[in-house]
Amino acid sequence: MKQNFPLKYFLGDNENAIIIQIWAAMIANLLLTILRSKIKKQWAFSNMMSIVKHQLMSYINVYAFFEDPEKTWRKVIADEKERERIRKVNPQKTLFPIWGAYF
Repeated sequence: MKQNFPLKYFLGDNENAIIIQIWAAMIANLLLTILRSKIKKQWAFSNMMSIVKHQLMSYINVYAFFEDPEKTWRKVIADEKERERIRKVNPQKTLFPIWGAYF
């Protein structure tokens, strides 16, 4: 866990904040371990961790991504192009984003 989740510094300075940060790292480790056991392709844990860290704010299906990254990225790009096309057709500003196939 120390290798994949380097806790070089803590975000809080009290005991409760440190415990929460350690538990969050342990939960992330558990979720990635479960994901790694479910996918057919063999990925290095550190590579999986790096990808998840960089794509944390992206709306992608992680399971599908780790099974077939190329296909998933093509779908993400196609969805973004479709949302852009819809924005050009209807340029009215909206409070809520157009999510398309995510819901």
